[in-house]
Amino acid sequence: MRQIVLDTETTGLDPAQGHRIIEIGAVELIGRKPTGSTFHTYINPMRMVEQGAIEVHGITNEFLQDKPVFSEIADDFLKFIDGAELVIHNAAFDVGFIDHEFALLNKGLGRTRDYCAILDTLSLARERRPGQKNNLDALCRAFGIDNSNRTFHGALLDAELLADVYLLMTGGQTKLELATQTKAQQQAQGTAGWTPVTNKPDLKVVRATDSELQAHEERLKVIADTGVPPLWNA
Repeated sequence: MRQIVLDTETTGLDPAQGHRIIEIGAVELIGRKPTGSTFHTYINPMRMVEQGAIEVHGITNEFLQDKPVFSEIADDFLKFIDGAELVIHNAAFDVGFIDHEFALLNKGLGRTRDYCAILDTLSLARERRPGQKNNLDALCRAFGIDNSNRTFHGALLDAELLADVYLLMTGGQTKLELATQTKAQQQAQGTAGWTPVTNKPDLKVVRATDSELQAHEERLKVIADTGVPPLWNA
């Protein structure tokens, strides 16, 4: 399966009020493993960025003046995401903005869901961590992911962090940076970070006594009497 972990930054909160995308960051996973392929661009929104938004992502109007407009990056962006499953935190927000940008092109591109499946990691986190904070910073803390470089929101950095969060939350591979290293790089650091132990003692094997085995069998009979066969006998 090809998945694209994606994040955007915007001029404000609501595309219905004319707000636009100013940054897109995306990370490719294939078979739940990072490939090292990314998509990242800043975009001139052709309007002012709200001060409240600047305080979140740190992207100023002056910085965006010489950046491409969305129409100039749209084909490359659509080619990168086409056919993939998009993994997005609070997907309704980002997808709403992407759909708005597609509509402004007046090319009949349709909507994001016409090209991609969409997985919302915020909904997934709420299912698995009910009653807890599930923003990206909280999830990084919960899963032990270093987000110390996240002084501002940034689309590519947030996509990379979300990739690690998603893989950990769903029981897959973590450590995005290790996954993209070459085998030679891993070997230079030791076998993918492992240190062989050469002086370990033999493991002690402890076997159950006859009385313990008998007590175990009696317990299994008690469980079986409830009408649910013990898993040990399956």
